[in-house]
Amino acid sequence: MLHEIAPHALNNQYDPDAVIDQDSILFFFRGRELLCRREDDEILLPHASDFPEIKEAVYLFEFDGKHCFMPLDTPDAGNGFAYRDIWVIRKTGGAPKHFMFMAVTAYQLSHWYSVHRFCGSCGTETRRSGKERAIVCPNCGQREYPKIAPAVVVAIIDTETDKILLTKYAGSRGAYPYYALVAGFTEIGETLEETAIREVREETGLEITDIRYYKSQPWGIVDDLMIGFFCHVKGSREIHMDASELKEAVWLSREEVIPQPDDFSLTNEMMCLFKDGKEPK
Repeated sequence: MLHEIAPHALNNQYDPDAVIDQDSILFFFRGRELLCRREDDEILLPHASDFPEIKEAVYLFEFDGKHCFMPLDTPDAGNGFAYRDIWVIRKTGGAPKHFMFMAVTAYQLSHWYSVHRFCGSCGTETRRSGKERAIVCPNCGQREYPKIAPAVVVAIIDTETDKILLTKYAGSRGAYPYYALVAGFTEIGETLEETAIREVREETGLEITDIRYYKSQPWGIVDDLMIGFFCHVKGSREIHMDASELKEAVWLSREEVIPQPDDFSLTNEMMCLFKDGKEPK
């Protein structure tokens, strides 16, 4: 999955004392576009030595022993660098997994900082905490931490026919052409298991039982923490699809399952486990 990048390592512990040096990696964002360059079929990020004029930046994390920062000023493209949408980079297969995980995590922090420039309680311009990764209002004291939205991914298996339920998104997400599992965000007052039951019922009209936790995954492009569950269908197998959420929902055999084109997502790993007969029983 996207975050499984060994032997590389991303240390997200906040270091308020970190300072930029020549080897520091810099993340410049314009919305979801990241400043980078391609060199010999490799995508490279700028280092502080490429932009010696940068003196002030926000510490993000450490990657393979190098400090990573987000400068407060955003330069124009130059020095061989250009802005590229990080999700387009993924779709075109132009970057290794460790690069994508680093870029997505940096984007998640960049977006969080950008939408918390003013206090949501009193409207005062906020400040960054000097002690922890937090945004603080100097007027009312409101404190904000990075947003993490829990969401479930549900693999529904019919043991009688030995099939799995796969779906395709509708609406704006319908541009993604590959099969996925039922998924959705946890609502206020819900357990994760209750979320799984509700999302399956809402999107497919099915009931489930034997809900079993599998694994979790950070999915920073939309601030998610994905939590995967395997379960069994209960009662009728007839699908009543919510067309506002899905454009397709179908039971498929192991042989019919077509994996997604990369190994980034928890959804794809769970689909592949079923296809290979290795899903947890």
